[in-house]
Amino acid sequence: MAFGTRLTALLDIEHPIIQGGMAWTATAELAAAVSQAGGLGIIGAGHMPTDLLREQIRNAKALTSRPFGVNLMLLTPHIDELVQLVLDEHVPVVTTGAGNPGKYMAALKEQGIKVLPIAPSVALAKRMESIGADAIIGEGMEAGGHIGELTTMVLTPLLVDAVSIPVVAAGGIADGRGLAAAFALGAEGVQVGTRFMCAEECTIHPAVKEQVIKARDRDTVVTGRSTGHPVRVIKNKLARQIAELDRENRPEEIEALGTGKLALAMRHGDVEMGSLMAGQAAAMVCEIQPAAQIITDMVSEAEAVFARLGGLGAR
Repeated sequence: MAFGTRLTALLDIEHPIIQGGMAWTATAELAAAVSQAGGLGIIGAGHMPTDLLREQIRNAKALTSRPFGVNLMLLTPHIDELVQLVLDEHVPVVTTGAGNPGKYMAALKEQGIKVLPIAPSVALAKRMESIGADAIIGEGMEAGGHIGELTTMVLTPLLVDAVSIPVVAAGGIADGRGLAAAFALGAEGVQVGTRFMCAEECTIHPAVKEQVIKARDRDTVVTGRSTGHPVRVIKNKLARQIAELDRENRPEEIEALGTGKLALAMRHGDVEMGSLMAGQAAAMVCEIQPAAQIITDMVSEAEAVFARLGGLGAR
């Protein structure tokens, strides 16, 4: 079965699989490996210093001639500098989160950069389409990191009905069954984050990969609800401390406690006091594999699902 969609044509990729732009996790090595395998690799800019992001972009260019992208977190204090860097480096694709990219849309589009905002709601998706977004990434609350309130199963068809541009389903997708389900819901591609945390090319600390592989179905928890910016993580000592502060409605202390904790986990391997941002799909991740094998497996599994469903429909 061919998986060519408006999305694959838009992004000039072979498979409709976008790798999530996870801060301190999605580096040039991972992004390039995913792009080389026919998907779209994404560098997670997060709060990266401008010089470090420039280095990451140039490293990715050295590792692959295929298109890749950068995820920009719009609440980053020096976001203006990061956007200018993306323009200067002619990055083909930008995904955005934590804000409205409207301020930068004209400049990005003038440069020919494809812009895919992450939207956890219909209202935001419509707004993004109205200001020129090329596609929408609808991220359900199953995802790791910052989340909205709707599940992927509900959000995806709502977005498909609400906008005319391609919709990418995200949250809880880690294998070919999830890819097939996303297509059944009307999406034209998927974004996968947690599964790629255990790619061989992912440079996060091995101790974090071990936590993902060990995770069971109820081992993630949503923290920081009282701050207005809830985050899904794998349970650990930090998550328990934040949960206690949540119960006591102490959002300022949560913000202070959480500062620097993502890097503490992903770069330094502190799996107790670091923030283990990962989605519910962690329970479906069982081994470390090359990124190319992850993509190949997802596509072949999805093809098998469609073949089976086609047989059911013929009865």
